[in-house]
Amino acid sequence: MDFLKYLEENIVLLDGAMGTMLQKRGLALGELPEEWNLTRPREVEDIHRAYIAAGADVIYANTFGANSLKLGARTEEVVAAGVKIARRAAGAVKFVALDVGPTGKLLKPLGDLDFEEAVGIFSRTVSAGVAAGADLIAIETMNDSYELKAALVAAKECGGGLPVIATCVFDGGCKTMTGASPEAIVAIAEGLGVCAVGINCSLGPAQMLPAVKRMLACASVPVIVKPNAGLPEERGGETFYDLDAPAFAEQCAGLLGCGVRVLGGCCGTTPEYISLLRRTVSGRRPAEVTKKDLTCIASYTHAVYFGGAPVVIGERINPTGKKRLKQAITEGDTAYILSEAVKQAEAGAHVLDVNVGLPGIDESAVLTNAVCEIQAVTDLPLQIDTSDISAMEAAMRRYNGKPLVNSVNGKRESMAAVFPLVKKYGGAVIALTLDENGIPATAEGRVRIAKKIVAEAAKYGIGKNDIIFDTLAMAVSADGGAAAAALDSLRYIRHTMGVNTSLGVSNISFGLPNRDFINGTFFAMALENGLSAAILNPLSQEMAKTYKSFCALRGYDKNCLDYIACAQSVTVQAVAANAPAAGQAEGEGLKYFVERGLKAEAEQAARELLKTMPPLEVINSQIVPALDEVGDRFEKKTLFLPQLLMSAEAASGAFDVIKSAFGGGGNSKKVKVVIATVKGDIHDIGKNIVKTLLENYGFKVYDMGRDVPARAIADKAKEVGAEVVGLSALMTTTVASMKETIELLKAEYPSCRTLVGGAVLNAEYAASIGATRYAKDAMASVRYCEEVEAELYGG
Repeated sequence: MDFLKYLEENIVLLDGAMGTMLQKRGLALGELPEEWNLTRPREVEDIHRAYIAAGADVIYANTFGANSLKLGARTEEVVAAGVKIARRAAGAVKFVALDVGPTGKLLKPLGDLDFEEAVGIFSRTVSAGVAAGADLIAIETMNDSYELKAALVAAKECGGGLPVIATCVFDGGCKTMTGASPEAIVAIAEGLGVCAVGINCSLGPAQMLPAVKRMLACASVPVIVKPNAGLPEERGGETFYDLDAPAFAEQCAGLLGCGVRVLGGCCGTTPEYISLLRRTVSGRRPAEVTKKDLTCIASYTHAVYFGGAPVVIGERINPTGKKRLKQAITEGDTAYILSEAVKQAEAGAHVLDVNVGLPGIDESAVLTNAVCEIQAVTDLPLQIDTSDISAMEAAMRRYNGKPLVNSVNGKRESMAAVFPLVKKYGGAVIALTLDENGIPATAEGRVRIAKKIVAEAAKYGIGKNDIIFDTLAMAVSADGGAAAAALDSLRYIRHTMGVNTSLGVSNISFGLPNRDFINGTFFAMALENGLSAAILNPLSQEMAKTYKSFCALRGYDKNCLDYIACAQSVTVQAVAANAPAAGQAEGEGLKYFVERGLKAEAEQAARELLKTMPPLEVINSQIVPALDEVGDRFEKKTLFLPQLLMSAEAASGAFDVIKSAFGGGGNSKKVKVVIATVKGDIHDIGKNIVKTLLENYGFKVYDMGRDVPARAIADKAKEVGAEVVGLSALMTTTVASMKETIELLKAEYPSCRTLVGGAVLNAEYAASIGATRYAKDAMASVRYCEEVEAELYGG
């Protein structure tokens, strides 16, 4: 059977919750579900057969958590056993998916797992599953776009060409844990070659609908929905879900009506749910999947689309003509590069160009490091700008998102080197209209090269929607026809060929005085001729005026709000320009650096402040307000987890400076917090995030790690006199451990408060197991501990 053909012609029905069924059959608290592949294979096979009898087309092997972090040397044995059990149950009439779940670790720079380590972990699982006879690879329950990419790269490299489907976990605000939007996930997953993409776990069908609709609007592959059986609740020591099978099937029918092509069940869904789902889909024709032909790139949080409002690509991280940047690159001064990134982001750039090409450096290492470091302080997508193919591949591989690559050209050698990388790592590419004969003097010559590039890209499976043509603005001072050649070819490519365009705007004025005069006018001409994106200095007032004016006149700026803000800022800047200079630029102090996650600058700013300000005043007037501002933005969803953690890192650096200078303790709060991931659960991402934030808010935190028994947690809380115990669980199978811990604390240490969190919880469920408070995210944990501080100590 051919899964891709079946997917093309049918509504595909996936199975339900293996974990739920194993629990019903006696899975012990703390026991790894995948161990049953070896110890109780008949039970696992019976569950698969039940889902097949219910009507599932695809069954997921019992390999969700089967990775080397959990299983070590036994990984291959457990994975192979799981796939073979599923194959016995499925026979030749149903499809077997190798189920690949998250590692339970957060990748660097937010966590301690390196990207290549993650790829290696997933590669072992994938290789074993492919060898055992899986029909497809199902990557699911991903909370982090970077971990999703690591799994997809492993599937590409070790999957033997098997079809790959991928689903992520979104919250009610349509964000993954690390802040990715549905559009970003679609861009990344489609770029890396999935045959279907979607959402699973955490929510019921109705709650998933907003994220599903957004995916359907931008996906060119079938969309998958694998919901929970509603929201969890605890009854009599067992976990139940608030949607019964008929209600689940009814809500899923609405998803089919929206265009969903692949349906299944996650936590709480038994064969009864899948059986009613089969009746729901029976006789229905699948919705047509349309190729959207969108030109887009993505960071780890959002996608940027080309073809509507013009895209501004910041040019300042490019050493050409920039002495200070050359010095920073040569000396490894990352702080300066990061400050340039932040300034451009704040000036309104949508994408940042990153070019570190200098003689005498290891460009592959320096570029990759720059990309990773910049992504730690800004969520803007990046343009990887290099002519070094090895550096290009290294940076594309480590980039968290779907990158824009600068560049390919019409030379056979260039296309043969760049297009395979674009195809493998799922990027879009800037294409220069030059070839072995150089840059044509005429628009006709440049268009001819553009057509050649489009045709060659198609041979690699790269559509014209992933190509953005740069028609090469040359210096008008040397060639009076330079502007006309660039603009005429740009207009043809954009409007006749239907391909997006880009220009390095400032090249046009090379060799002329007051270059912004020429640049601004040329920019306006290019925009009117169909320019999709401009590589320019976003800090230039002339460029900003032209861009904002064009957007207002073309209807891209609703109610002219951006134009008005720009015009007002120009007035303010003019007044400021006439004021006398006085040391450090206003705003660029410790608070500023902490808010932007610039650790090195924050540490230096703290050192300077300590010369004139008492340590406690530095903390209270600079660090705490910065953390509060970042926390508020996180809660309002205008800033996301990566930026939150980088700000915490910057604050931590500043705290360390204060402590080392004055030898003081680092805890300004009196409340003590014990935190742990409960017995049976080895996922500690959420716990580690909470620990980082609490410590940076001045709380003393005792981190007991993961898979911690109730008795150990209770004993530690009593030993240190903790006012709060924080408990984390990701798996439904370990919530019972959380309840056991809470009951033990109530019995032996009743004055202690319990704070719980995790993907399988909500406020109602937390209350039902006796928790004092449910925290929906890390900032909610901080806010609660602040409440306790105020209640007990008047803080």
